[in-house]
Amino acid sequence: MTGQEFVYRQPRNAVEVDRLLFAAWTDPLSGYGWDGDQHWTADLVRSWWHERSRLREWATSLHTAWSANSDEIYQELSAGLNDLLAYLDGELETDLRVYLYWLHERRSPDLNEVLPRL
Repeated sequence: MTGQEFVYRQPRNAVEVDRLLFAAWTDPLSGYGWDGDQHWTADLVRSWWHERSRLREWATSLHTAWSANSDEIYQELSAGLNDLLAYLDGELETDLRVYLYWLHERRSPDLNEVLPRL
């Protein structure tokens, strides 16, 4: 198993922000970036969304393998993949639509504003 990680959604509360910042500050390879807006475009977001089945297949495969292992670390990793899969099938669509709005308007939408389609 290689030591790789990624942030699959924005933190939702102070504890998650703290954990994310701690991971970024202690990362010896400086792999955490704050530069997503410099790389993502609306077309790229939509393309990624339409190919998300690749992520689901990868996460499902690892989840199956890791959940069969009784070691505590694999159980924890498996639980994390479960969270990712739930997010992928749940709130991610709305979050990406909000991000598309941000990319176009450079501000968060108000509650009554229509979000772009994926």
